[in-house]
Amino acid sequence: MSTWEAIVAILGLGVITVVTRSFFLLPERELPIPTWLREALRYAPLAALVAVIVPEVVMTNGQLIHTWQDARLYAAAAGALWYWQRRGILGTILCGTAVLLALRFGLGW
Repeated sequence: MSTWEAIVAILGLGVITVVTRSFFLLPERELPIPTWLREALRYAPLAALVAVIVPEVVMTNGQLIHTWQDARLYAAAAGALWYWQRRGILGTILCGTAVLLALRFGLGW
């Protein structure tokens, strides 16, 4: 790919991004959204996060894990328990990471 082609590709991607994102900003009045859709969209960020995190916790190389001696399971459980008890994001991250590192380095999982 030449320099000219790269510049054209970057500019084209920029234009496409601006057009698709400005679609929601161009109307002068708010677009009507049904109540059921508005309620469903409240759960979209959580669903996206779960779709990214769960496969990382329960799969290795595209296969489900076959043993309970996987540090990721216990780290995720410890982080979830911390969040359920304290509702703190930083503590959740630190707790999960501490359990993961303790099991990986301490027990060699």
